[in-house]
Amino acid sequence: MTDDKLQLGHIPEDAREPSLVPAPIAALASLIIPGLGQALARSARRGLILFFSFITVVGLTMWRFGIAAPRDTGWWAIFKKGLYLDPFLIVVTILLFILYIWIAIDAYSLAKVRTKTPLGVFIALMVMFFALGWQIAQIDLVGFVSNADDALPALGRVGWPWSKAIDYELTEIRADAEIEIPCSDAPPPENTLSGDEPIIISTPTCGNLRDQDGTDNPGTELHLEGYNFSPGIEVDIMWEDPIGDEFRQRQGGEYVIVIPDENGYFEIDIEMPYALLPPSAREPTYIWEVFGHQIEEVGAAKLSHDFKLIVEKMIETIFMGMMATFFGILFALPVSFLAARNLMSISPLTLAIYYLVRFILNIIRSIEPIIWAVIFIIVVGLGPFAGVLALVLHSIAALGKLYSEAIESIDPGPIEAVQATGANWIQTVMYAVVPQIIPPFVSFTIYRWDINVRMSTIIGMVGGGGVGFLLIQYIRVLDYRSAGMCVWFIAITVAILDYVSAEIRARFV
Repeated sequence: MTDDKLQLGHIPEDAREPSLVPAPIAALASLIIPGLGQALARSARRGLILFFSFITVVGLTMWRFGIAAPRDTGWWAIFKKGLYLDPFLIVVTILLFILYIWIAIDAYSLAKVRTKTPLGVFIALMVMFFALGWQIAQIDLVGFVSNADDALPALGRVGWPWSKAIDYELTEIRADAEIEIPCSDAPPPENTLSGDEPIIISTPTCGNLRDQDGTDNPGTELHLEGYNFSPGIEVDIMWEDPIGDEFRQRQGGEYVIVIPDENGYFEIDIEMPYALLPPSAREPTYIWEVFGHQIEEVGAAKLSHDFKLIVEKMIETIFMGMMATFFGILFALPVSFLAARNLMSISPLTLAIYYLVRFILNIIRSIEPIIWAVIFIIVVGLGPFAGVLALVLHSIAALGKLYSEAIESIDPGPIEAVQATGANWIQTVMYAVVPQIIPPFVSFTIYRWDINVRMSTIIGMVGGGGVGFLLIQYIRVLDYRSAGMCVWFIAITVAILDYVSAEIRARFV
């Protein structure tokens, strides 16, 4: 009787072989070497599983303690420091001790009661692995909940980014007033209101800059009045120093912004700012300019540059996926027949070819397309061609495996019938295999096209072209609205492709 059947409880009570040792001895053996008691209780496979699982858990625990206390030496010093720096390791240690004792209890139960197989030790093992996974993954639910509010503004811009999709012609409105620093006997005259041109009137027109902390000299207070600005549109209050540098006015730690009323009028009191000038620009008196800067949208709405660029790159992404799927099918079809065991078991030579093709497909498929994209970028440079090559290679391996498994699952009856007529290998494939594999091949091909379009967005992040390249650039510069448009276009495209795929599949499958 096999050990698997013993564990599953399929063997009657009177047919189960007794333990080699008494139950207490089995428990003691598992305390010395975890799993040994199970082996002595005639459950060798169970003992090996528990032994290697326990060794793995101990190794992972020691690794986490080493990471928590990397500068300490000696296991006891590392243990104490690890518990102090990472309290969750206390939970891991307690669970490890419970698992150690439970393995011994499991050996005792297994040796004493031969009519059932206890599962508690495997539950304890799963809990232990879960605790280690929690610690290794650094899961912090408290931090997640407490910091979730910080992400809401960015998520809002990603969720509804369409204000960035529309642009208008912009016109710049600026009006300034001269300010003399410090005051002389003949300060600049105040501006006077005339006509409909925007204007700023400052009272007074001279004063002193504040010092760095604003305690000894808080800076002269100016009363600014603005006329003929565009109503309801923000006006930035800014300064231009004698050497032409411009900067925004800050007050109370915030930039000073005013909104004109329906007549285009505003007034505000500001303190003259703190600023340094190079020695070459220092004179007895300086003429500064305080000005209001306003940007107004004029003309009809039009699609923004970012919107057009995203659409262009999305089209590029779709065709990258299409070309990758086309060439993937082209090469995967012949490969799949070589990777089908039922077709390649004719002779030792064909069987060797089968194993070789399978091995190569497994190697290629195990490497993600994003890695292949990085490799091909070295060969052909940045751009969509590198992305297409990466997807083609991965598609050949993936489709080759799926196609070959479809071939292996076909009905062998037609193959035997065709072979009985004396048909060769190629004729057998053409008349007995191909008619049976068309439906699954169509289904797998459509599914791979969907995957390639989605993967095109990922490999674009490493320079493989497509909308993914734009997406990662927008995220890096914190332009979440443009990034949100990329996400929306990806989602819409995948949804459309899913609908098209369903329609095609309904016709062929």
